[in-house]
Amino acid sequence: MPQFDTVIKNGTIVDGTKVPRYQADLGIKDGKVAEIGKLSSSDAKKEIDASGQIVAPGFIDLHTHYDAQLHWDPYCTIGSWHGVTTVTIGNCGFGFAPLRAEDADRAMLALSRTEAIPLEPMRVSMKVDWETFPQYMDRLSRMPLGVNVSHLFPLAPAVAYVMGGFDDAKKRFPNKEEMDTITGLYKEAVKAGAAGWSAQRLVPESRVSVQRDYDGTPMITDILPDEFYMDMAKAMNEVGEGCIQFTQSGASESTFGVEDDFKFLEKMTKTAGQPLLYNAMLISDKHPESHQAQLNWVNAANERGARVFGQGVTARAPVRMTLEDWNLFDGIPAWKEATLGTVEERKAKLSKPELRKEMREDYDGGGMETMNIVFGEFDKFIARKVRNTGLKLQYEGMSVQQIAEKEGKHVIDAMLDLSVADDLRTEWAGPVSNANIEGYKELMGSPYTLPGVSDGGAHVKFITPAIYPTEVLSWLVREQGVMSLEEAHFRLSGIMAWAAGIKDRGTLRQGQAADIVVYDINTVNALPGEIAHDLPANEWRRVQKAEGYKHILVNGEETFQNGECTGNTSGALLRNGTAR
Repeated sequence: MPQFDTVIKNGTIVDGTKVPRYQADLGIKDGKVAEIGKLSSSDAKKEIDASGQIVAPGFIDLHTHYDAQLHWDPYCTIGSWHGVTTVTIGNCGFGFAPLRAEDADRAMLALSRTEAIPLEPMRVSMKVDWETFPQYMDRLSRMPLGVNVSHLFPLAPAVAYVMGGFDDAKKRFPNKEEMDTITGLYKEAVKAGAAGWSAQRLVPESRVSVQRDYDGTPMITDILPDEFYMDMAKAMNEVGEGCIQFTQSGASESTFGVEDDFKFLEKMTKTAGQPLLYNAMLISDKHPESHQAQLNWVNAANERGARVFGQGVTARAPVRMTLEDWNLFDGIPAWKEATLGTVEERKAKLSKPELRKEMREDYDGGGMETMNIVFGEFDKFIARKVRNTGLKLQYEGMSVQQIAEKEGKHVIDAMLDLSVADDLRTEWAGPVSNANIEGYKELMGSPYTLPGVSDGGAHVKFITPAIYPTEVLSWLVREQGVMSLEEAHFRLSGIMAWAAGIKDRGTLRQGQAADIVVYDINTVNALPGEIAHDLPANEWRRVQKAEGYKHILVNGEETFQNGECTGNTSGALLRNGTAR
């Protein structure tokens, strides 16, 4: 009887621990790494020839929003195309449990704007036959999974569940009895396998408050007070495991006039006694100070004993958008108002003189500067595709600034006039604004930073940052030499697992789960972006596939071979960081 189910022969192993690469064979048995050394092909049912290839742990993506997509795509693409074998969902406080059936559509509406997940695919694909978090975990355990799934306890649906619904939860803060119920639900969730809890707190008045509810109001977690989060931190301390995922706004502005943002997060982390995954650190070509203040705090917080990990955006994924769907200028009141509603309602509002005036004045006063850090400079957006035949020859390929100069208009009017005349279908392409390699050297020079922030499953019509593992390998390692291959795999899997409490995978060591990527370091690349009409309800999304990945295995079974899906659904639901 063969000793192994599969032997991966002749590969160069980079095991995710920063140990120097070495050549060896790897034997897999019952979904786990059984032996590494000189192995015989005759001892295995199947052989994978990895000659000239890197053999490494599958990538762990800690910041995704595949909560909805998982119901129609068990592989969580884009991520799995790029070697991701484990994802965490329930980030930013958003998700679908606990949830009463009558609130399901309201939860979907929230995610349709805040994370820009198309609404109809959710409506037709998600039958809400659960209510509590444990029931939802049981539901996930019965679903086919092409990747491993770890689930944080999202605070927005939990608060809504206790306080009478999503809208009622925004009218006041939880009282003591309700707070006790919420922390009780969290402890119940941990028993069912929750990996910790998550929240977004983007101060409503902040320019970076770009993730709003379907009606433009703040999300539930945006307006909860410090005391609420300290109670949740104490609850985490009582259960003694898990991590906090927290998306926070500015570095310097006061959260609610109580404490500086960073100081509060540090205090909360120490109270919890568990790691904090802080979002998000973004390199800006024009404003390097935007990541340096965050990085300084992350390093200093660890020196003071708080286990804080900064999650960095490490993919060059420029914006592609039309004003049919765009919502990420929500931190600017006039833009928020103008981009609410149907296409016809948006067209009417984007033509209103009073809103245009507000937008021009805001722009002239430097109000777009924060947005420029995240999305690239507004006047450099290019009319990549113009649908109206009469306008196409005049404007396609021109930047907003060029159109403004040609027409003698303000840049705001130049963009909006063309968009409105094109029924909001003009596709605008933002510039690459996060390619400053010195910034990445600083970011990855800290031992406390994690690559990623894929937002996989979210903003699917605008950006594709879920390509980040391939960007790390092809761009930061191969082309720019920002870090060694050993360091890259430690960041992409080993430290990810440790930071998030994932206990049985992340490195290629005996007894660990056989989540493995086999790839060619010389050819691995992200392919050009394209539009895929592969969502339910005839909806579409932007995608980027990959080349160079020869074999991707999840729990010992191949899920992709040379970029083609095998149909295996060998993924597992991780409960408290372990497949059990």
